[in-house]
Amino acid sequence: MKKTHGTGIRFLILALLFALVFFGSFWVGRYDVSPLQTLRILADWLLRTLSRGNLALMQTWQAREQAVVLNVRLPRVAAAALVGAALSTAGCAYQGMFRNPMVSPDLLGASTGAGFGAALALLLGLGYGAVTGLSFTFGLLAVLLAYLISRVSKIQTTLAMVLAGVMISSLFTSGTSFIKLIADPTDQLPAITYWLMGSLTATKARDVQFAAWPVLAGLVPLWLLRWRVNLLTVSEAEARSMGVHTGRLRVVVVLCATLMTAGSVAVSGMIGWVGLVIPHFGRMIFGQDYRKLLPASSLLGAVFLMVVDDLARTVTTSEIPLGILTSFVGAPVFLYLIVSGGTQREH
Repeated sequence: MKKTHGTGIRFLILALLFALVFFGSFWVGRYDVSPLQTLRILADWLLRTLSRGNLALMQTWQAREQAVVLNVRLPRVAAAALVGAALSTAGCAYQGMFRNPMVSPDLLGASTGAGFGAALALLLGLGYGAVTGLSFTFGLLAVLLAYLISRVSKIQTTLAMVLAGVMISSLFTSGTSFIKLIADPTDQLPAITYWLMGSLTATKARDVQFAAWPVLAGLVPLWLLRWRVNLLTVSEAEARSMGVHTGRLRVVVVLCATLMTAGSVAVSGMIGWVGLVIPHFGRMIFGQDYRKLLPASSLLGAVFLMVVDDLARTVTTSEIPLGILTSFVGAPVFLYLIVSGGTQREH
């Protein structure tokens, strides 16, 4: 009883931290909007949305302040929370499925496939919607190829999937490098390079809507089946003795993680370390039980990326790509976890 009570308190603290960082992120930026006006604008937007325009607050703010909060900061903060939660949850699920804490969401090639699709769209001069769409499509395609190769392989399924993912990632990485080689160095190459470093600078409401569907389609089933993910950390024989078909469960986990990763990368670019490092913080706070670890990873990932995005907007006069900051933060933290023994292998 005490253990359950302690877990509930930790989740409450984490939820409050999420709310604090989420609303605090609206007050970060070069254009100053007071906290009170920000809350009024958000409350008015929420009231109008729920009442379908029939109800509204008395306007006490300027039109420019409303545009900044609703058109710039709201999509960006929501995207940061969504992408952070998706990448962290996908990494956590993969680490449980492969029984290896060194696994990240891009293991099976979703990120590199998405990067290739975006680079191809930019090379062809297609519109922003096509960049997002091709990125998502090639992210799914990369994982599908890795899965199909593992199915026809004669070696153990999990190992075959990992090796196929490494091969597919290498192929798409080479393809992206070739695209950068032939791209116009005056406009196409900088655009491709900046996209690959990851950023939420140009995020709009349509991007959040685009990413929300695949992310939620992957996140909700994983949350509902999170107790079964525990069974993937034991041997096949033990799982079958409990009546769980691990093969089907693995397919579900891979599909959900792929949808979340591809949907996230399609709107944010390639952001590393989130899905690798954040689940370890969840283990330090909530332990190895995936019933608690998966939702904790989602909240921690969202908080982490929102904070990193706030830093990206304020550290220097020009905005820093998110992939650079997550590497600066993630690599030293992961090194500390390795040295301190915080990356113990799944049992």
